[in-house]
Amino acid sequence: MDAATADLLPHVVRLGPDLWGASFKLMKMVPAHHIVNTALETGEIGPDTVVVESTSGTYGLALAVKAALIGRRLVLVTDPAMDDRLCRRVADLGATVEMCRTPSALGEYQTVRLARLAKVRERFPDHFWPRQYDNPLNPASYSIVAEHLHRRLGAVDALIGPVGSGGSMCGTAAGLRLHHPGLRAVGVDTPGSVLFGQPDQVRELRGLGNSVLPGILDHTSFDEVHWCPAGEAYRQTRRLHRANGLFHGPTSGAAVAVARWWSARNPGVRAVVMLPDQGDRYLDTVYDDSWLDADPVRRADGEPREVNRPAGESSWTWMRWNRRRLSDVAAPPGPRP
Repeated sequence: MDAATADLLPHVVRLGPDLWGASFKLMKMVPAHHIVNTALETGEIGPDTVVVESTSGTYGLALAVKAALIGRRLVLVTDPAMDDRLCRRVADLGATVEMCRTPSALGEYQTVRLARLAKVRERFPDHFWPRQYDNPLNPASYSIVAEHLHRRLGAVDALIGPVGSGGSMCGTAAGLRLHHPGLRAVGVDTPGSVLFGQPDQVRELRGLGNSVLPGILDHTSFDEVHWCPAGEAYRQTRRLHRANGLFHGPTSGAAVAVARWWSARNPGVRAVVMLPDQGDRYLDTVYDDSWLDADPVRRADGEPREVNRPAGESSWTWMRWNRRRLSDVAAPPGPRP
């Protein structure tokens, strides 16, 4: 394994008797590195090609790092979820940021971003769109993560992690199942996300969930799905920092909330939880007690309640997905991006 590949891989940290965390510095570098390198090899990215993408978070940062390293122009279409610090960072790497400040009538930004992205693509005929939501190279890129976890831990019985595009969970689970076909995959979504059949609503928790249905999301990968609310994610983000010294954001907090609950109820089952995001962006929010205290919802916690169908509730719910297609559980929420 070369040094560049090794830098993409997570630290594996023990969190409990049978629970390990895959702690990434910047998980989205895994697909950004693989997708861009493949496009360079195939000629899809030439000397003057402009890379364009819609993103509200760390995938944009990963592309900005990669674009700077290969000397290509990058245009990112984003929304206010990409805070000023992150915007400044990607701009310093040379990226152009196009900010969508007005949400759709449903209160979401992703369809608005995709419409703006279409205009950006018209402006730059020689462009490359990584298509993080639809590109099969996204989940395929996580084969190196699966091999890394297998080398470090041997047989992994369960993989728990957040779902946004579906790339990290579907790709890593597929790679681990080559060694252990019985691996159980537990997806972590959030209330208001359409990914697993809930109605589209404004989401407090960003970094996971979605308002559109990604083409790469393979619902048949998942044995269970949890919809974790923001308050529980914030609480577990702080606990992860204080108890384990791991400085992550609330996407990781949501994942570890589910992982701790799941692992406690499945003793003797070797589980890995994916921790994708660092905490730097959240110093003034999740890591600030005054911000948490300003809204009781941010301090809320509670035990998950099992449901038989996607409930669309604001509290923590979960269901046995049993590797079914979305159409077997709920009606798909409209066209893919």
